[in-house]
Amino acid sequence: MNVLISGAGVGGPTLAYWLARHGFRVTVVERAADLRSSGNPVDVRGPAVDVAARMGVLPRLHEAATGNTGLSFVDGDGRTVARMDLAAGQRAGEVELPRGALASILYERARDHAEFVFGDSIATLTQDAGGVDVTFERGAPRRFDLVVGADGLHSVTRRLAFGPGAAEVRHMGLYVATTPIGGQAGPGRDVLMHNTPGQAVAVSPTPSGDLAFFLYRAPQEPGFDHRDTEQHKRLLAAAFAGVGWRAPELLERVRTAGDLYFDSVSRVRLPRWSSGRVVLLGDAGSCVSLFGDGSTLAMAGAATLAGELAATPGDPEAAFQRYEQAHRRLVEPKQRGIAQAASLIVPATRAGIAARDLATRVAPLVTRLRHRLLRPPAALPS
Repeated sequence: MNVLISGAGVGGPTLAYWLARHGFRVTVVERAADLRSSGNPVDVRGPAVDVAARMGVLPRLHEAATGNTGLSFVDGDGRTVARMDLAAGQRAGEVELPRGALASILYERARDHAEFVFGDSIATLTQDAGGVDVTFERGAPRRFDLVVGADGLHSVTRRLAFGPGAAEVRHMGLYVATTPIGGQAGPGRDVLMHNTPGQAVAVSPTPSGDLAFFLYRAPQEPGFDHRDTEQHKRLLAAAFAGVGWRAPELLERVRTAGDLYFDSVSRVRLPRWSSGRVVLLGDAGSCVSLFGDGSTLAMAGAATLAGELAATPGDPEAAFQRYEQAHRRLVEPKQRGIAQAASLIVPATRAGIAARDLATRVAPLVTRLRHRLLRPPAALPS
């Protein structure tokens, strides 16, 4: 079968690799001229660790790891007021790395098994019982047996196949931005974060240098355009005006940045992830934006979808249903946890910041006390 995948981020290359391994002919089309290097660090956890291991890329993911040891909350003078151990609870094989590094590694693993077309995008989709006729913004029309939308929160595939109002795309009251700022390269340091009510600004170490991170609470911006970088710079400047610590310096970096990621933190829900011979993967069908292990879910979903299609290639709609039934069990708990995660990273009030910092300081003490109280005796009494 001949399959078109829209999107060369995390889910698209993972799916391309597994479909090709199962004997499918795969084309991946990506609107951007090349792979995106920006974006906040992401985690490969849980089921995605097994997917990465079976793809043979897990060692490379660990080579690219941020190695960040903790998240230190600092005051306006840069003094640490609370700290979270980022390694606590991490299971064997799990890793945090820059999103761009993850996408590049997955692309390099898949590129010899699939056709990749950069700088183009789907323009129209027309289905019939035997396949999907696809026109592109630049390339010649082609026909495919199946189309997969792995093109993210602002999915063109979703809009074309399901209609512009089919999905519930809910703004979660937050905007996020990242941009590389250079500085000391190398892993193994703490992320530094400064909070004011409704705002968080951070410096995150990566193997190639530091990354500036901004997160703030705001209602949905009228006329917001996720591709308008100049608009994004204006919004950030307004949102963080008057914020202390390193915010003025980092905003100056934003003003001249050529590589800025900025978007709404949003949740996507649909009653179904497939329509005929078109199916959605990752954020396109079930975005859990920023706090929901999006990369982990995209990799796990890609492997599940490929396996189900390989099991019944003559009945893709049945395969889509089995994929959705299995993968929703992973997605739905993550979608329910967005508000709780946001309250931890960007509390809305000064009281919320103080409570978060206190809980962060107390939690390790409680854990150590619990372990001490529950520790078995060295020997049973005679």
